[in-house]
Amino acid sequence: MTHSADAFTTPKPDNVPIIGAGPAGLSCAIVLARSGVNVTVYDRRPRVGARFHNDFQGLENWTHSANILVEMGNAGIEATFDHIPVTSGIAFDAWNKRYTVSSEEPLYYLVRRGDGAGTLDQGLLEQARSLGVDVRFNENVKEAPENAVLSIGPRTADVIAVGYVFDTDMADGNWVCFNNGLAPHGYAYLLVANGRGTVATCLFSGFKNQNVHLERTVKFFETHAALTMKNPKPFGGYGNIRLPRSAIQGNKPVIGEHAGFQDSLAGFGMSYAIRSGVLAAHGILGISDYHESWRRELLPLLKTSIANRFLFNIVGERGRRMALARISGSDSRRTLQNLYNPWWMSKLVLPFALRFFKAPLKDKSCDHVGCSCVWCEHGISQAEKE
Repeated sequence: MTHSADAFTTPKPDNVPIIGAGPAGLSCAIVLARSGVNVTVYDRRPRVGARFHNDFQGLENWTHSANILVEMGNAGIEATFDHIPVTSGIAFDAWNKRYTVSSEEPLYYLVRRGDGAGTLDQGLLEQARSLGVDVRFNENVKEAPENAVLSIGPRTADVIAVGYVFDTDMADGNWVCFNNGLAPHGYAYLLVANGRGTVATCLFSGFKNQNVHLERTVKFFETHAALTMKNPKPFGGYGNIRLPRSAIQGNKPVIGEHAGFQDSLAGFGMSYAIRSGVLAAHGILGISDYHESWRRELLPLLKTSIANRFLFNIVGERGRRMALARISGSDSRRTLQNLYNPWWMSKLVLPFALRFFKAPLKDKSCDHVGCSCVWCEHGISQAEKE
């Protein structure tokens, strides 16, 4: 079989170093360890999940027809972390109209990110270590070994989230609002479960005014979802969105956000991270060719998300209102699955979207001058250390 110059398949190695202990790196480590490979994971941060604050996030379950947890289990990754299936929720358009989204199957699983007990990050770490994986923190690898897997996370910010984690007496629920006044070209969200909550605005532009948008978001959910917070603690995060040409760097497989595996429409990246980690492990084990497998299984979805982001921007708030009506008027998971996989409109606009997003989705308001957004305050200095 003739492989591309970008291909990555090798005989089963004795030891594999992985640079980065996020979901992608740890998933790769778990799959390799279950096949008897010695794995060492290095991470420059002091602990697992250090970018996060025990905030709620969604492990999406609509991209593929198969359940994401079943898919993980088939790969040898157990769901040893708290996960709450979410089958319904409330969405608002820019005119504050409510839409109920629901599905027979979970739309996503509510998980927490960070180093706390029960978080996705801690669960994957404990599972990897139980299989004999050597995970080392405070290890800033300057020159990766020849057979390393690269998974160091985002290198720049195309989208940021800023909000609060809090305690609450509210009933469980989840709400999302598509309103440029709250979240320019993004969305605001409120997630509550078991006495904990996360409220945030996810911005694709307007980074410099993040505090204004967060204040509006909190007031909106106080009015429309009876938001009540106890012991609120601020948090922030950032993500990198681009369409990768390759997932190989110096003959080393690149996975997760480091490779550009991220949903351009809404920023749901955990499933991409886990899947890419599994695919890289299979490439190392000789089960498949990593170059071919990521292009077959991930690239069509990434292209569709770029097209969807383009459509999201150009249709404006009225177009999003129509999309919400469609999603809420049917089994929402099936509709989202159709939207997230290549469809006729995404194929039609993709050439225009690729031309429009040829450069990164850089927010023009974030010029790093007098800016206190999440990226300027925390991300730049971290990226420079890598």
